[in-house]
Amino acid sequence: MPTFHNSTSPTFFLTGVPGLEWAHVWISIPICCLYLTALSGNTLILFVILTEPSLHEPMYYFLSMLSTTDIGLCISTLVTVLGIFWVNAREISFNACLSQMFFIHLFTFMESSVLLAMAFDRFVAISNPLRYVTILTHARIAQIGLAVITRGTVILIPLIILLKQLSFCRSHVLCHSYCFHPDVMKLSCSDTKINSALGLTAIISTAGVDSIFIVLSYLLIIRSVLSIASTEERKKVFSTCISHIIAVGIFYVPLISLSFVHRFGKHAPPYVPTLIANAYLLIPPVMNPIIYSVKTKQIQKAVLKFVCSKGIHI
Repeated sequence: MPTFHNSTSPTFFLTGVPGLEWAHVWISIPICCLYLTALSGNTLILFVILTEPSLHEPMYYFLSMLSTTDIGLCISTLVTVLGIFWVNAREISFNACLSQMFFIHLFTFMESSVLLAMAFDRFVAISNPLRYVTILTHARIAQIGLAVITRGTVILIPLIILLKQLSFCRSHVLCHSYCFHPDVMKLSCSDTKINSALGLTAIISTAGVDSIFIVLSYLLIIRSVLSIASTEERKKVFSTCISHIIAVGIFYVPLISLSFVHRFGKHAPPYVPTLIANAYLLIPPVMNPIIYSVKTKQIQKAVLKFVCSKGIHI
């Protein structure tokens, strides 16, 4: 069997849905619809927040960051996913694979960080409403946004550098329709203990730490809400968190499931990682705009205002 090293730029082969290759064209229809929904929904949310002065508040700035990361995540995988299902374009070069992997994980880590920032936003708004605007100033929000990008980049660069040092002498067939760090790493015939440990550290230090602080934020929020005398007021205050709680759930459950399947699900059927990978990839970007449009009255009004104004012009 020939040995490939990263200096020879090995070619990897992406995978659609194992065992259902004959139905790829049909499977592409709902996937394409999901991509269109995600891109159009998040673009609309981003546009109304930027153009509607009444939405120029910390909560909506963080929501615009969430929409930006969702758009980035969709764009990172759009070409390879639809390329496989439409024209069976499975080949991807090593460098292109690393680039795609970098951006997929970057936007994933960024989304985790943004969800944490949104939890902090809700905590400040509920527990200290009088200082809300002075704590979350425009400058501070910009600093948080910069920290989100920097954190993801700094964590990912060592992972990419270590992957480039590996030799690939096994099958070059990946399990997904896009490049995912544990998936690429498994194909190496080099010792990947350091890569695996660093990858697990990256997940724990981002999604793991963020999820702990999100839970802590909500424990403090619950304590603040319970101190409110009026039951009606409690419901009103806590209702402002519902959209964020749902967004956290639809992001973390597929992400954690996919990570566990890759590391511990060696005997799982081949379609299981594929289904979880597609859920991890598409459910959050599709659902976030819907959740915030339905559950947040201000976003709902702004979207309806935009749609109606365009309808009148037409």
